[in-house]
Formats: sequence, structure tokens, C-alpha cells
Amino acid sequence: MTEDRLAFGTATADEVEEVLALVRSAYRGEASRAGWTTEADLLDDERIDAPGVAAKISTPGSSVLTARTPDGELVGCCELVLSAGAPAYFGMFAVSPTRQNARIGRRLLAHAEALAAGAGADAVEMTVIRQRTDIIDWYARRGYAPTGEVRPFPYAELVNGRALRDDLAFLVLRKPLHGSAEGGR
Repeated sequence: MTEDRLAFGTATADEVEEVLALVRSAYRGEASRAGWTTEADLLDDERIDAPGVAAKISTPGSSVLTARTPDGELVGCCELVLSAGAPAYFGMFAVSPTRQNARIGRRLLAHAEALAAGAGADAVEMTVIRQRTDIIDWYARRGYAPTGEVRPFPYAELVNGRALRDDLAFLVLRKPLHGSAEGGR
């Protein structure tokens, strides 16, 4: 699949289960091991539940962006939260594990950044588990840098499972958008 054949959209309440399945497949369990974004060696839980996805879709200022193939298959998604006077927040980023080297993630991230810039955000922030140096490096190649802030990992919020390590924490990464949709890509 070529990257120019993706269709971007915004998830609706009817798509909660489809988004949930994609996110879980990209991060947890054996299916996630087909890609490089798996966290299965760090966490043995379900990542998020249906009410959590529904909240991200329905909360004002928050949206779940989707990437679909021409035949309608959901192959990527992310959360984008816009707040006046604050950096946009990018999270819940997932690409189908069997399609993670097809530039889908790169293109979806650029789409989210363009939407954030268009809404007036001057930066995009995200959190990444600090042990995930491969993911942090991927974001660095796209202009994201650690802010120096480290946030505690929400062990009490795991969904139907447990952490496999007790030293998890989040690094906060930020990319300035320089007031344009291009943002230094």
C-alpha cells in the first residue's frame, strides 16, 4: 500500500470497537509482536477499554483521528487534544502491526500536526514510556525532543492486567510547530 492512498477522518461513537481493537493489537498481546511498537514485554493489560476510547471521541477539544485504506480498513489512529493556550496533546497512536513499515504512522502524525497548527497550537506534546528508546528515537527523527519532564506511570489505571516492571515512567516529548502546518518536518 502506498502512503498516498490513505483517507483521514475523525472517529465517531460508532467506531469505538474498531478503534479499540486496533489500539490493543498495536500495543498488547501476541498480535502486537508483528510490529515494532509492542509494549507486551512491559505490560500485560488491555491498554484501554471501550469507555476510554468513547471518552476520547466525545470529550470537547479531543478527537480520535483515523487513517483508512481505500477499501475502508482502519490501519491507524491517534488522539489529538486541543486546548487554548497550551500545546496540542498527541496520544493513543496506533498503526496495524502488520503495516507498521508502510509510512502510515509518519503520515498520520503529520496530519495531526497540521490540524494542531491549523487550530493555532504552537507545539505538540506527547508522553512515551521512557524504556521505549526505539519509539523515542523515531519521534526524534520527526522533530520531537524531551522536555526534561518525567511523569509517573499510571499503574493504578491499567485495564484488566498488570505491569511487568515497576520502573516505568513517561518522558514528555515536544515539537514546536512554528506557526505552520509544516512544523519543521
